[in-house]
Amino acid sequence: MVQRTIRDFVRKELMPYEQQVLKNEREGRPGMSREEIRALQDKAKALGFWGINTPEEYGGADLGPMMTAIIQMELGRTFVPFGFGGSADNILYYCNEEQKERYLLPVINGERRSCFALTEPGAGSDAANIRMSAVKDGDHWVLNGEKVFITNGNEADFAMVFAVTDKEKGARGGVTCFLVDREMGWRSEYIHTLGEWGPASLVFENVRVPEENILGELGGGFNLGMQWIGQGRWMIPARGLGAAERLLQMAIDHAKSRVTFGKPIADRQAIQWMIADSAVEIEATRWLVLKAAWMSEQKLDNRHDASIAKLYGANMANRVVDRVLQIHGGMGYTKELPIERWYREMRVWRIFEGTDEIQRFIIARNLLRGHVKVGESMEQ
Repeated sequence: MVQRTIRDFVRKELMPYEQQVLKNEREGRPGMSREEIRALQDKAKALGFWGINTPEEYGGADLGPMMTAIIQMELGRTFVPFGFGGSADNILYYCNEEQKERYLLPVINGERRSCFALTEPGAGSDAANIRMSAVKDGDHWVLNGEKVFITNGNEADFAMVFAVTDKEKGARGGVTCFLVDREMGWRSEYIHTLGEWGPASLVFENVRVPEENILGELGGGFNLGMQWIGQGRWMIPARGLGAAERLLQMAIDHAKSRVTFGKPIADRQAIQWMIADSAVEIEATRWLVLKAAWMSEQKLDNRHDASIAKLYGANMANRVVDRVLQIHGGMGYTKELPIERWYREMRVWRIFEGTDEIQRFIIARNLLRGHVKVGESMEQ
């Protein structure tokens, strides 16, 4: 029922915006305004979709990882930049009571926007190598350094910033997360990318942050960062699965109507094999994602399975969109169709939230060190 409801919402409310989004992006503007997104969120709220992973005590639906995976699959069917309102980053729930009033609750209510600031010019996949410093000065910490590729960094009112508070301890107790308001002095600069994802570079020059703005515990930042990243790994292939299904259907429809040498190209074995391979890979991704989500719902350690889902699913989506573009020929390469837009967007999925190479490293390490036995999960 939830799946059907979301699919209908995507088809009736989001897909009609696609041409407008493409036009706005071609002209250098955001695909949709905050007002348009908020209006759509209000429509979704009327259907009961508000704060899908937010605890009920904060007014959310708290649907859990499995339902979230299914919802992300459906939202992936469109590239319209939409997300349900009423949610906050998972690590913001570590706020103390005073911080909840200033940060958590305003984010849930849509009054403030946050961004997660961990990646640096010299620390991407190797998150333990961050260099941003935080030096104690009285009852403040002084932050210096730069963060890069920060999603929502240009729009955020505050950032969850990870900085080194003890060089000797490093990632093992020497990294702390700070809640840093934009008014405290950091600035953002737009980073132009291959796709429409517009991350930011955040620059901190002697930014003073009160002691009371530490999120969680002093030195506990690295664990918070890994919790945030871990949640996103299986969410990416979930969304990619929905996009791949939509794209595959576009390829099927085109193959049946496009005629060459007197026959629809759907009759050509080369086209049939691309369609068949895509369908098989999509179905395999579905079960990898659902397993990782199920393990999360059961409070099991799903890191190994999430890495498998991320690695396979992100590559699946890139293979499928490439085949679909090829089936459409020259028209697939034009901006008249959304295929090239998805083509550019999907490429980053193999990079952020852990590159392909990092996922392979994690999977191999778990097997070689015996953390996982072949044919088993981490807590089976």
